[in-house]
Amino acid sequence: MSDSKAAAENPLKKARTFPYPGSKVEGSQVPDKKVSLQVEWLEYKPVEYMASSVLAWPMWADPPVGDRIFSSKFSEEDRHVERRSQNGLYEVEKGRHRNPAAWPGPVGRGLLGWCGPNQAADPILTRWKNDSKGKKVTHPVSKKNVLQFVAIKRKDCGEWAIPGGKVEPREKISTTLKREFGKEVMSSLQKSRAETQELEKQLHKLFNQEHLMFYKGYVDDPRNTNNAWMVTEAVNYHDDTGEITDCLHPEAGDGTQKVKWVDISDQLKLYASQSQFIQIVAEKRGVHWREGMDPNAMNSDLESSKSPRPSNGPGSI
Repeated sequence: MSDSKAAAENPLKKARTFPYPGSKVEGSQVPDKKVSLQVEWLEYKPVEYMASSVLAWPMWADPPVGDRIFSSKFSEEDRHVERRSQNGLYEVEKGRHRNPAAWPGPVGRGLLGWCGPNQAADPILTRWKNDSKGKKVTHPVSKKNVLQFVAIKRKDCGEWAIPGGKVEPREKISTTLKREFGKEVMSSLQKSRAETQELEKQLHKLFNQEHLMFYKGYVDDPRNTNNAWMVTEAVNYHDDTGEITDCLHPEAGDGTQKVKWVDISDQLKLYASQSQFIQIVAEKRGVHWREGMDPNAMNSDLESSKSPRPSNGPGSI
């Protein structure tokens, strides 16, 4: 399914939140009936905004559009930056990449470094929720086993999220998944060399086991603009026996306020559209999601677009 069609069926919400993150920039409020690019909107006049951190032209960002050395390719790899969108080709208008999904506003790149798609990777580590005797906990209403995942509290906005991050130039997705999880969840600042080596060993074992890649495409992210947007690959790593997670003790790392194991349910409120990613995991694994409803019977909007020891006690966020 194309990004535009997906947006038409499920109008994007997070990318239409004002003011724009980290700024006082207000923009045109885009109503649901106008969000699709297939709807003509001649009166639409978005504001232009690029954060000072992007304008400073750091290593992780393109130079300003119009700069004499800037010559970006479209819908292909360019200078080791992946500019292909997982959902197909997108348009270029007046030298600028055009958001293929919706009119989120503003014009420019906002907080995002690359023109066009900004690639990310989201690792979701899950385990069974066990009782004090090591038996799987079953939800009293849905009668399905309860699954937990590792969640972080972001420093930039204070919201709970999946511990993911952007894909660096020339980097494989598998490398990003492991690096971001280790950086945000498994801080090694207070560890000895031997402890750090053991941690690396366990992370290598975790991220080289069989896994479920369940989503690849556009993300409804509050940082999206008309010319730059987030895309991701979301992967579920499930520890069925608890052998690995017993050896991992999550602690806040770079860019993270807190980290904890969280029960999966429809009460989750996560950053951007990440609650939908967790919902897909629940559907795929056949575990508890919503009271009185079989997760396998639910229709996931993201889907259409395209273990452990006793719990440490965290519940829903």
